Amino acid sequence: MSSLTKSSDEKTSKSPKLPFKVPFWAQIIGGLVLGVLLGWLARSQDISWLVTTLEKVGDIFIGLLKLAVAPLVFFAILVSITNLRKVNNAARLASRTLLWFMITSLIAVAIGLVIGLVTNPGAGTGLTPADGAKPENTGSWIDFLTGIVPKDVITPFTELNVLQIVFMAAVAGIAALQLGEKAQPILNLSESILELLQKALWWVIRLAPLGTVGLIGHAIATYGWDLIGKYATFTADIYVGCAIVLFGVYPALLATVAKVNPIQFFKGAWPAIQLAFVSRSSVGTMPLTQRVTERLGVPKEYASFAVPFGATTKMDGCAAIYPAIAAIFVAQIFDIQLGVGDYLLIAFVSVVGSAATAGLTGATVMLTLTLSTLGLPMEGVGLLLAIDPILDMMRTATNVAGQALVPVLVSAREGILDRKAYDEAHSSPIDEPEPEPRKQVSEPVPAAV
Repeated sequence: MSSLTKSSDEKTSKSPKLPFKVPFWAQIIGGLVLGVLLGWLARSQDISWLVTTLEKVGDIFIGLLKLAVAPLVFFAILVSITNLRKVNNAARLASRTLLWFMITSLIAVAIGLVIGLVTNPGAGTGLTPADGAKPENTGSWIDFLTGIVPKDVITPFTELNVLQIVFMAAVAGIAALQLGEKAQPILNLSESILELLQKALWWVIRLAPLGTVGLIGHAIATYGWDLIGKYATFTADIYVGCAIVLFGVYPALLATVAKVNPIQFFKGAWPAIQLAFVSRSSVGTMPLTQRVTERLGVPKEYASFAVPFGATTKMDGCAAIYPAIAAIFVAQIFDIQLGVGDYLLIAFVSVVGSAATAGLTGATVMLTLTLSTLGLPMEGVGLLLAIDPILDMMRTATNVAGQALVPVLVSAREGILDRKAYDEAHSSPIDEPEPEPRKQVSEPVPAAV
């Protein structure tokens, strides 16, 4: 046996190594630049096959991400809830997490409202109500509340209704806690499936540079710079609002609430933020977000709860800044005056209804929910659909940064943050994670009281 082990070790040590390794962030930036160039070339030279190729490359990448979304969300939420039993003061951590989700959402929506009121994004665009089209699917509070509970266990997975999947996973997780030791085989299986899904999704994440070429290239080839020019103020408002939250509010909270160096946060979280910008999917980025959150010193047991929870409910970009500015934009196009009560309603919807965005690409459901609450015309959604992919990149990057931020804040406030690990966080890419060997739990899972 020792000779076999020695032979294996020698093979490992003699495995060929590349003379250099291109950092993942450089691959992403390279894909971004190449995508812009190919998109410009396809549009300026009217190369239809190149447009189609870019579209297919982007669609395949997003399709691979979405393929894992339903089972990933279910098992991540189920396992995260049961993992709370390993954490002291689990109920306190959960409540503090939810509280900071709400606080940061309120700050974000307030910034969005101020920017929208100051810049008047709907003025001077040349757009009219006739340019809009009512979407086929709209969101309302009745749909939101009644849509939480699924009619069967299959449809939410086939139709990718993330909110209903979260509901079923939460019920299953709470039931597992109630069953105690009897549920341990199911929990072991769920953890194994989750590791399998995360490894498979990690392979998809490594394709992000190629996905970047297709997504960015197709956006440029299809919409060009003319469309961005027509929506210049609105686009700038979204990017500026997200930038203020991302590089202003978050660092201020880290410095004052967590009392840590904000630069270290961005060093550690950068791989997840840049992938979110490209993929436009909080759920697709979730495994990487959890990894960088753990790298920032957040205990694994708590991160495995807070990050999946945040990936499906914590949306400062899509559910706070965007609907606030978009509502003002639509109201100005349709010449409707909004009052103080309407702005308070926008804030309420942003805090309570953010789960409707469900961590997928796009924020159309959240926008229709906001417009229906304010009584604004749904045709306003059609005005924004064309520009949405370009906006969604910055929105999702802000979402993911917030999803990593809150666990750091809560951990620091509760005294469980590994500050040495946080101070040593770096911006290098995270290699493909190897599943940790799990020990059989000798003690039974305590039943919830």
